[in-house]
This record gives sequence, C-alpha cells and structure tokens, in this order.
Amino acid sequence: MSDTTSRPRWGQTELELPVMPAAPPEGREPLIRIRDLNRHFGPRHILRGVSLDVYQGETLVILGGSGSGKTTLLRHLMAMLRPEDGRITIKGVAAGGRDLDMASASDEDIESYRRNLGVVFQMAALLNSLTVLENVGLPLVEVDRLPPEQVRERVVESLRRVYLPAEEILNLKPAALSGGMRKRVGIARAIIQRPRIILYDEPTTGLDPVTVNGVNELTLDLQKRLGVTSIVITHDMNAAFMIADRIALLYKGRIVACGTKDETRLNPHPVLQQMLTGSTTGPLTEGYGS
Repeated sequence: MSDTTSRPRWGQTELELPVMPAAPPEGREPLIRIRDLNRHFGPRHILRGVSLDVYQGETLVILGGSGSGKTTLLRHLMAMLRPEDGRITIKGVAAGGRDLDMASASDEDIESYRRNLGVVFQMAALLNSLTVLENVGLPLVEVDRLPPEQVRERVVESLRRVYLPAEEILNLKPAALSGGMRKRVGIARAIIQRPRIILYDEPTTGLDPVTVNGVNELTLDLQKRLGVTSIVITHDMNAAFMIADRIALLYKGRIVACGTKDETRLNPHPVLQQMLTGSTTGPLTEGYGS
C-alpha cells in the first residue's frame, strides 16, 4: 500500500501537502522514526514537518531538488543537528541497546549511535595526506583506540568487503587511486565499525556510468551481505530505481510522496513526475503554471 494519497488538483498547497508514514507491511519494522521534524536557520524554515519511517534492513532513497532540505535532514540523521521541534527515534542504538530519542539523548547515547552509523560522503571525503590504511582505519584509531595490528587487520577485511586489492593499496594516498576506487575506500571506511545504518550522501556524483553501476551494485551487495539499513540521498534517478526498496520525495521541507518503485513510477505528483522525466517545465522550475 502506498503512503501517497490521491489528489484531484495541483495548486501550490496540494504540491506541498505532506504524506504520513503508512502502517508497516507485514514482517517489516521501523528502525528509524521521524515525526514532524522542523528546522529553522534564522528566518528560513528548511524542514517543515518531515515525517518518515525507515524499515530495518531496507534501502530507502530520498529524492529532492536543490534547496529541498536533503542536506539538513542528513545532518540530523548524522546527529550533527538535534531536533528543534519534532522527534527522531532510532531503535536499539543508544547506550545499553536502548532506543535513542535524538532530541534528549546524552553524549554517551550519541556516541553509541555513531558507532552503529556509517557515512559515505559525497566525493568520498578522504584525507589526501593519509594513506588508505590511515583513512579507512581512522575511526578505529580515534574512536575505538585499537592497537595498530588490529586496525590493519580490520582495514584489510573492510577493503576486501568492497572488492578492493587491500594489500596493493594500503600504503597509497587517495591521489593515486581512480575515482571509483576512492569511492570504494570511502565505503570501506563507512563499514569499518560494522554499522547497522549507512547514510549515503550523493554516492555517485562525479563518477562515470560504469563506476556508477559498480557503486550501485556494491550498495545492494552490502545490504544483502551485512544486513544494513541504508538511506541514500540522491538526485540520480537511475541509481534510485536500481537500489531502492522504497523512494521518498522531499519537496520544500516536507515528504510529499513515499512508496515502492512501482508506486513511485505511477505516482502523479508533478514534482515526482518532473524528476522522473527530467522536464524543464514543472514545479521545480519557473515554467510551472506559466
């Protein structure tokens, strides 16, 4: 059953009408619950009541145009921002395995959550002055304080999980790697602490089509082999339909559509249809209603 309701007309009010999370399908359980999340930066109202469920073990893709609030939402999920209004709750990731309430969580609870979280940054975000070993092993050194031999062992394991020749590249700097290899190194760093949740920030930006497909296949593979829950922020429609279990649309700070890939294709929402077709006429451009 789709989260999206039928709407007879598409004025601006209808375009911005949020959809509420549907009841989970049988056998699925929300790992992350976001309810009525708001965020202001000065007079700007960026997130305007975001409500969304992310099911355990799924890959949820969040689409949205420039200025829709994707980055701000991601920063909340990374615990870089706390909810100023509304709630984010995450099952079993606080200290002692308790549920996390992002707004009221202690520093200890946030640290525990981040140990369950991996982040794949846009353009990999590797430190150019460090080797692959040092880049991937950084969380184990800075957070877990593991000895060098254990760090090296875990880094090799992580690199092999993303199908990289670990022994050949451990001592190389990022500049010596191809774009696709840098992206895989970034993913290896994201999974080094064996997280339950992986956040992907525009993971295929700037990559050639072959490498894009490789990153998408790797995302699917990691979900299957590691059982992780993945949230992917992207505007790459091909990638979205390749990797997603469900697709949500963020528009002007609200989730205005959410459903399976088939439901997304059939959803008449004009913003979604404009993204699907790539048309220059629609709500995302000045041509809408002209």
